[in-house]
Amino acid sequence: MDKMLSVKEKELVRLLQDDIPLTPAPFADIGASVGMSEDEVLAKVREWLDDGTIRRFGAMIRHQRLGYKANSMTAWDVPDERAEEVGRILAQASEVSHCYQRPRADNWDFNLFAMIHAATADECRDVADDLARRIGIDNYDLLFSSREFKKVSMRYFSEPE
Repeated sequence: MDKMLSVKEKELVRLLQDDIPLTPAPFADIGASVGMSEDEVLAKVREWLDDGTIRRFGAMIRHQRLGYKANSMTAWDVPDERAEEVGRILAQASEVSHCYQRPRADNWDFNLFAMIHAATADECRDVADDLARRIGIDNYDLLFSSREFKKVSMRYFSEPE
């Protein structure tokens, strides 16, 4: 069921998708901006997590600054009947940041995609080789990033009402 958010809730979403204030009580500060207490903000976030409105709440790490200079979208040709099983295994790998199933395209056999992060391209290849052994699939290709043009989270309710 889709829900309608109040103006106050939309403003809370706007603030929660920005950087969390580096203050002793960031959720109290956010709440003060929208006319809510800290407890009300935390309760609303818990409600949204519980009902699936928010899938997860976390921090974005700039992996390049931590020494993870290489990344590769690894494209896998997985039998359709194994896609869910293999997707779960790939998604559990600590070196994989995201994993998606997509329909196969004409002249493109791949249907499962996992972004691997490592310090070097060789390490990405080693991770992919290890994953291939674990899932028993050897038809895959590594698509290395050569340049990042944009990396931001999706923004909701960015226009004032």
